[in-house]
Amino acid sequence: MTEDKITGTLVFAVLTAVLGSFQFGYDIGVINAPQQVIITHYRHVLGVPLDDRKAINSYAINSTEELPTGPYPGDPTPTSWAEEETTASASLIIMLWSLSVSIFAIGGMIASFFGGMLGDRLGRIKAMLVANILSLVGALLMWFSKLGPSHILIISGRGISGLYCGLISGLVPMYIGEIAPTKFRGAIGALHQLAIVTGILVSQIIGLDFLLGNHELWHILLGLSAVPAVLQSLMLFFCPESPRYLYIKLDEEAKARKSLKKLRGSDDVTKDITEMRKEREEASSEKKVSIIQLFTNSSYRQPILVALMLHMAQQFSGINGIFYYSTSIFQTAGISQPVYATIGVGAINTIFTALSVFLVEKAGRRSLFLIGMSGMFVCAIFMSVGLVLLDKLPWMSYVSMTAIFLFVSFFEIGPGPIPWFMVAEFFSQGPRPAALAMAAFSNWTCNFIIALCFQYIADFCGPYVFFLFAGVVLVFTLFTFFKVPETKGKSFEEIAAEFQKKSGSAQSPKAAVEMEFLGATETVISSVMCAKTHETTPLLKELTVY
Repeated sequence: MTEDKITGTLVFAVLTAVLGSFQFGYDIGVINAPQQVIITHYRHVLGVPLDDRKAINSYAINSTEELPTGPYPGDPTPTSWAEEETTASASLIIMLWSLSVSIFAIGGMIASFFGGMLGDRLGRIKAMLVANILSLVGALLMWFSKLGPSHILIISGRGISGLYCGLISGLVPMYIGEIAPTKFRGAIGALHQLAIVTGILVSQIIGLDFLLGNHELWHILLGLSAVPAVLQSLMLFFCPESPRYLYIKLDEEAKARKSLKKLRGSDDVTKDITEMRKEREEASSEKKVSIIQLFTNSSYRQPILVALMLHMAQQFSGINGIFYYSTSIFQTAGISQPVYATIGVGAINTIFTALSVFLVEKAGRRSLFLIGMSGMFVCAIFMSVGLVLLDKLPWMSYVSMTAIFLFVSFFEIGPGPIPWFMVAEFFSQGPRPAALAMAAFSNWTCNFIIALCFQYIADFCGPYVFFLFAGVVLVFTLFTFFKVPETKGKSFEEIAAEFQKKSGSAQSPKAAVEMEFLGATETVISSVMCAKTHETTPLLKELTVY
């Protein structure tokens, strides 16, 4: 049918929009490769002595040498003072580095609530243009960070870039989901997540030492996201506004028809108009639910708690520890060129993100989640065993590296994309926007906690760190097995009945509201997504991570 054609205007609009997703992925991955270069620069700016280097990097190289004690080796008082000073300096640098990584998630956490609101108020195109202002400001701060107090400029730039990504994580999937023909909505939605993981991979490649990840060019590497921001801003002027926004939000049918004719390449847009009319009627027939009501209303309480647990499982599994600190993990594993191994992780992530698009439509959500979590549990065990035995058996470095690759693969098969599917399917039209906003907020919050604390946890636990994550993964796997219902192909009434059964309650479920997996409700569902980047959904690929 004419409505299901892929036109040049549609391709141009989608590629323009996912440039924002590419920036999102680039900002996630760019901080990893130049870690030691940036830490060295922090040391230089703050005047931390060169002799503190081993203290700062001990987590990566497992140094057992004593730190220099200063010019008075025979005097215990200066020695004690020097040791305290060294420890304080090392702790300050580690704190600043952890904040440089984690402030990104704080920005995303704050902005995740406002993407849909901004899109509804300004329109999808203007909202993306406004969001790009944040991207440009953040990129420029990092670009010029070498010229001033680098730690302040980088942390500020990363925080502002996080605000941008929090907004774009809702705006981009919302826009491409609304302009895509029904037949291709899933495939086009997948481009959002693929653009994110591609951005991660590109940032890792150009972050190589002989390209931009060196002492001379690292600031350009951090600020390079300004290029796609400028390019997208120029291209957005030639993109049609979302016809769903024009028709459903503004009630401007003539403009919606004009936009649809450009996107579909046909004057016959009756099918799309009819679908949007039905969507508008459904949206107005069911009362919206606030976030507070999700927790106070007994009908929603268990689904929202299960939804939040799924997102906690996703983030606390240790996946973001690998993505944020993969270079230092590979150093600890004894890999001579850890940055190339990190790029390998990015490539595996991209491949399995694409593969999961097909897998999740074939199998049930719950079963894939359990398979993914079980595989991650086994991989986490092997990861830690490899790190613990590395000193005795050098070949164990390959065991750890293989386990990391498989860990990422299992993550993308299940725990990455599935929570977003299931949250969307737990709730009908009324409570779904609030539930997805809450899920996105919790996802960014957990992301922030891991980004901030992983370095300290790794320092404290040493090679045993992934035994800790294995225990966490096991707990969430058991929770999923006993508490999470299967949702594939079920109506809201059937899912609600499953929750009642699992909670042992006799309370009857609310009236049935059929889930429309590829239909009009996708617009509402796609208004919020995760930040990592690493998550994909074949139904709603627009919901992600990060």
